[in-house]
Amino acid sequence: MKKKFLIVGATGSVGRALTKNMKDKNLDAHLISKNEQEITELGKETGFNYSVADVLNENFLEKIEKDLSSTEILGIAYCVGSIDLKPINLVSKKDYLNCLNLNFFPVVEIIKKFQENLKRNKSSIVLFSTIAVRQGFPNHSIISPVKASLEGLTVSLASELAPNIRVNCIAPSLSNSKMASKMLKNPKISEAIAKQHPLKRLGEGFDSAALASFLLSEESSWITGQVIGVDGGRSSVG
Repeated sequence: MKKKFLIVGATGSVGRALTKNMKDKNLDAHLISKNEQEITELGKETGFNYSVADVLNENFLEKIEKDLSSTEILGIAYCVGSIDLKPINLVSKKDYLNCLNLNFFPVVEIIKKFQENLKRNKSSIVLFSTIAVRQGFPNHSIISPVKASLEGLTVSLASELAPNIRVNCIAPSLSNSKMASKMLKNPKISEAIAKQHPLKRLGEGFDSAALASFLLSEESSWITGQVIGVDGGRSSVG
């Protein structure tokens, strides 16, 4: 039976970088994305199998489970995310539900579905939060509390699923990505945001992917329940 890592959101900046990281390390992964063209191209490039599935669809797990019917899972990275920015006076209950439907609820369903598989393989789970949970930013009243719920889930499940499954969370700052492209398309704005980080640059997908790869590996076998910033020092250095 084949053993693979599961990368959800494999065509995003972090997911794509993590996929290539694993290919470089001669590891095997099963890729998941809603973008059929991009995931097909990435699958051909790496030789990894993949599923075309949108986590917003109620039955998204059926397709994934079918494609993984003869596969043992060594770890899961949930690289799906969003940037939901609005002033509080324009925020609605629907905004929170939409954000939870993408960032939180699918994680729970995936872990429930593959829990026994993960347990058998002493697997690792990596989730993604945001620096905005720990550091306040204007217009982040949707995404910050939703991502905070993922940090809470991380420490809760790290306790509940120990000692057989490790659960950790990465909290990046703003990085160059498709979902941040609208914010960063203006070079002056991009440069100004970069300067707000002590390391004076924006993040890249490979920054978070490198840590995700480590947390999925046996090299991090004594690390669980942690929320780790990959943020150019912005959350902790003046």
